[in-house]
Amino acid sequence: MEAFSDGVFAIAITLLVLDLHVPEPDTLHGQSLGAALGHQWPSYFAYLVSFLVIGIIWINHHAMCALARRVDRRTLFANLFLLLTVSVIPFPTRLLATYLTARNSDAHTAAAIYAATMVAMGIAFSLLFLAFTRDARTLNTPIPPEALRAALRRFSIGGLCYLATVGIAYLSPVAMLATHALLAVYYCFDQLAPARVTRAG
Repeated sequence: MEAFSDGVFAIAITLLVLDLHVPEPDTLHGQSLGAALGHQWPSYFAYLVSFLVIGIIWINHHAMCALARRVDRRTLFANLFLLLTVSVIPFPTRLLATYLTARNSDAHTAAAIYAATMVAMGIAFSLLFLAFTRDARTLNTPIPPEALRAALRRFSIGGLCYLATVGIAYLSPVAMLATHALLAVYYCFDQLAPARVTRAG
């Protein structure tokens, strides 16, 4: 399961870079190369945030897999749901990069679609965590209930923030994307560390 998941993560994160384009000389129309590159800042911003998001999901996915001794059919389906949300991220990323600076409702629509994709991803990750931890017999070592509840609280906080970004998308698409960058930083910290420390003790 982990090897297959790694492949999906690798493909999704690679697809992001395909939307970074080199300005062709005949499309500059008198402007400098630097100016042309600068006009593409929405693509760079969206790429960096989505790269962070996918990268952090991959890291936390590895941490979660390390908890399990074996996986059952339900866990495999939960993992497929997560991979579904990860594999689709390049599409809303390109959509947002294209419409981020639009001066109409299209920018808000694109931002809302991006935010909704992240909400689905957060739900999928939480469901996978529950699938991994629902049966102590599938774990390398049983994790105390209080440690599991603490991990779920941390996931819930992030999930609520993801949900809030759907509303932020209609206020400011740029602020919505910046919020996802901050959420990626939040998830940079090992969300499962307390569970492992408690388990080890």
